[in-house]
Amino acid sequence: MTASLRRLLVAATLLSISLAPPAFADACVPVPQTVAPARLAALSRGFNADGWINGEVPSRELLQQLRRAGMSHVRLPVPAERVMPRFASKVERDETLAVLDKALKQLTALGYAISVDLHPGERFNRLHKEDPDAALREMQEAWSGLAAIMRAYPADRIFAELLNEPDVDADTWQKQVETLAGFVRKLLPATALIVGPVNWQRADSLPRFRPLDDPDVVYAIHFYDPMVFTHQAHWDAQDPLHDIMDLPYPIDAGDPKVRAIRQDLQARGATKALGMLDTAIAAARDRPGADRWLAPALQWQEQFKRPIIVNEFGVLKAGAPRQSRLRWLAEVTAYARDHCWGWTHWELAQGFGLVDRSTGRPDPDVMRALLGGATRSGRR
Repeated sequence: MTASLRRLLVAATLLSISLAPPAFADACVPVPQTVAPARLAALSRGFNADGWINGEVPSRELLQQLRRAGMSHVRLPVPAERVMPRFASKVERDETLAVLDKALKQLTALGYAISVDLHPGERFNRLHKEDPDAALREMQEAWSGLAAIMRAYPADRIFAELLNEPDVDADTWQKQVETLAGFVRKLLPATALIVGPVNWQRADSLPRFRPLDDPDVVYAIHFYDPMVFTHQAHWDAQDPLHDIMDLPYPIDAGDPKVRAIRQDLQARGATKALGMLDTAIAAARDRPGADRWLAPALQWQEQFKRPIIVNEFGVLKAGAPRQSRLRWLAEVTAYARDHCWGWTHWELAQGFGLVDRSTGRPDPDVMRALLGGATRSGRR
């Protein structure tokens, strides 16, 4: 196939997706909620632009292609330490905020909604555990700087995500996020906030999290279950999941491929990986699909009537069978659509990315899976 023909086929695929009926804004009738429907619709379909603030800026052409395809939202992780006085000089903080300003300008011009995500690394997380009060002050300092940039943009298109995956105990975070939300609300009175629970923002952590008094808040969970599938062929050679590859989804103990992987792990003495696989097999025995893992979040939503977004989910491409990856992605976004949740794929063009590295363009099959064009059959 020639390069020009390939480009035409990709363009045709993306155009067909963009002409599909809107999956959220027009068709979704959510439970009574507290955030404006137009804001929730803006968060309905998106991707994480991880690395942008560190210099990995997506091309305008790629961003336009994704916008035409139906993507409405970009989650923009901002490395927390780069906007905190404890960890960065004023020069570095100012430079980081200037990059954020430029990104917001470009993305709003293209019609995207953007959530600015305060995304910490190991240094902040260590401080957060050792000295929560000092960490809270750093978060407030960071949001003072971020808000100064964000308030120049339309409040209905910009969201403030207070902290990615808070790495402290649930009680500490509950108190801190209530304080932090009040602080940010004074800085950004018309901006919707995004918050999530501890423990990597898992769906089963949400039941311990109390909704904030502030009504204009969206609650974010992350979804990577079963981890033995989504993180197989892990990039860290010391991680047990590094030993697993080509594991299909759904995970069925009777599947010859699954049996072969078990036998290989046994033969190699990879006991930790084998234990993780067996745990996943047992968990999938009765309910193998995404609903098993996401049910706690749905129950929380039904109890509190608050909006939810799955603003991280994805499958590491290195080891997962392609059709299984597509099936998993389609299942997650279908569940989100069924329950009027927004979603934001992790991520754009790296190990989990939705971009085809050989072309530098959105992978048409991944786009179909995400946006509802893929079938949800049980065949591999």
